[in-house]
Amino acid sequence: MSGNGGATAEIESFIAEWAGDTEPMRQWFERFYLQLKELADVELQFAARPGVSYSMRPKHARQKDRDLFAIVDVIDDDPAARWLSVCFYEDMITDPDERGELIPGGLAGSDGYCFDMFEDDEKLAHYLMARIAEAAVSASR
Repeated sequence: MSGNGGATAEIESFIAEWAGDTEPMRQWFERFYLQLKELADVELQFAARPGVSYSMRPKHARQKDRDLFAIVDVIDDDPAARWLSVCFYEDMITDPDERGELIPGGLAGSDGYCFDMFEDDEKLAHYLMARIAEAAVSASR
């Protein structure tokens, strides 16, 4: 896993090498990356596990008790049909539309919400972008 400088290069390389530049999951992953990259005082880590997942893990500089405030995963069990899973700590976001799946103890022993994206769903993607922004604000406190 690499930190911000190396993570940025790794993430951008991963996106560039992802076959099918019009593939919706690739486009949404890139949008989430660009959103996270622009957040003030946020460092990105990237964990590449080919055949399993590729994970962006943002952490706010003010966070002390946790190593991240979200996980944006590209699930790579079938590279021809990748999908996204975006997860947050339960106490860092709201889920007003109840679209997330509660994962008890699933994020470093804490409860979390995961949102799976299997197809081009602009409404869900924008909902997730709002949750990313919300989690970043929570992490900054």
